[in-house]
Amino acid sequence: MIPERARAILDQVASGQLSPAAALAQLAIEPFESLEYATVDHHRALRQGYPEVIFGAGKTAEQVVGIAERIASRGDGFLVTRVEVVAQVALLDTFPGVRVNPVARTAFLAGTQRAQSGRGEVLVITAGTSDLPVAEEASETVMALGGEVRRVTDVGVAGIHRLLSRSAELRDARVIIVVAGMDGALPSVVGGLVACPVIAVPTSVGYGAAFGGIAPLLTALNSCAAGVTVVNIDNGFGAAVAASRILSAL
Repeated sequence: MIPERARAILDQVASGQLSPAAALAQLAIEPFESLEYATVDHHRALRQGYPEVIFGAGKTAEQVVGIAERIASRGDGFLVTRVEVVAQVALLDTFPGVRVNPVARTAFLAGTQRAQSGRGEVLVITAGTSDLPVAEEASETVMALGGEVRRVTDVGVAGIHRLLSRSAELRDARVIIVVAGMDGALPSVVGGLVACPVIAVPTSVGYGAAFGGIAPLLTALNSCAAGVTVVNIDNGFGAAVAASRILSAL
């Protein structure tokens, strides 16, 4: 149930159009719904401002579509992350208005309500083009949560002048997400240039000694730049949710 629907019910109670008992019955309708393969949390939007997000990895196309249908049936939009190609096609066939981003591996359908991320935009920076899948997951999630995104791509420390040429955009950002693999040095550099919150996303991009993202993760955790926050390897989604909540609190 979306917050607008809950507020409408409470307004009806306040105006005398609806009894408290009837309102309670409506609010209590299926706070969650049990399917054979999932338990859909229909009150997630009431608690957190946005409906349950579907993690597509490991799910069949039928399961992804089935969960999405149940969420959409309440008037909620949905976001699917890590959605495989077969499921992308199935979602496009089922929901004509769905927006699929093949690079991000996301699928988004707008509902009757979108969470508000607050003032300002999120700047998503990538160290290299190979980091784009994670960066695009972050960008799509920010937009699904109602926020605005600006992208700065392929400005890693191997050519630091590329980043410095965008210094005005760095200064204007309210929150910055920095996506970097290999040595993972870019979040520290950005963190040393700005005063706004910086969220580092280490990626699994890199050669053997990068250990699938462990090396950039440790670099980010050991950043000498104050105020750099770190999420898990390849977790563009988590970084975007954190950025959205920061903006909402501003």
